[in-house]
Amino acid sequence: MFLLAPVIIVLVTSFFEWKGFSGNLTFIGFENYLKAAQDKEFIVSLRNTTVWILLQSTIHVGVGVSFAIIVSRKFKGWKLFRTSFVIPNMISASALGFIFLMIFNGQIGLINGFLKLFHLDALVHNWFFDPNTAFISVTTTWIFYAGLIMLLVLTEIGTIPAALYEVAELEGASQWQKDLYITLPQLRNIIGTCVIIASTSKLKEFELIYMTTRGGPGTKTMSLPLYLYNTSIVQNNYGYANMIGTVLIILGLILIYIISRGFKIGTDI
Repeated sequence: MFLLAPVIIVLVTSFFEWKGFSGNLTFIGFENYLKAAQDKEFIVSLRNTTVWILLQSTIHVGVGVSFAIIVSRKFKGWKLFRTSFVIPNMISASALGFIFLMIFNGQIGLINGFLKLFHLDALVHNWFFDPNTAFISVTTTWIFYAGLIMLLVLTEIGTIPAALYEVAELEGASQWQKDLYITLPQLRNIIGTCVIIASTSKLKEFELIYMTTRGGPGTKTMSLPLYLYNTSIVQNNYGYANMIGTVLIILGLILIYIISRGFKIGTDI
């Protein structure tokens, strides 16, 4: 009830011109959607969001799965590594954004400090506000989200029957062969779930972008959620903003369907 009603309101009002709660609703049909097809800022936001979804679903999930497999071997200090990698996920996105804002700061940032230490002064610049590095800098701020992926996968690894590995050892399988032919196939469902979590999280990512670049410079790091915020709160154009919200809902449903079918989540192969 509390979720469906707002979704219906968003869908319905996306076909209206609505200048805030004090204004009247004027039915305009698909005009908002047709306008979006010509809106360069919307197109850039959609493109950036799509690229971030692909990066989050591949690189970040890949990092999380890889670390989970490594940590599952319980090397010396593995608990400290697991805890350290997960701690950033316990910090609010706003605080994490501020931390990275300091790390990439053009004057006192840690990154530039290391570059100066190794006499690479030519590479020193303000990472978040350089059009050439802003996008990749924002992308880097999400790498610690792989800690959540690592925990989920690590838990699933603990449920794999030890007998499978024992038989493989008797057959002379190496560690990487056991990981490739036993561990990874057994993780298909959880990896698919992690891809859904990672990809759909980019459809609501707001705080880190807002705290670091606010979509700039220009529209280099503009995302659909941030563009929705600018359209509704800043421009007071709620009808167009709800059209963006409708696009986000549709994209989320499409992603869940494609990933679920691709990984055959919930089925036995």
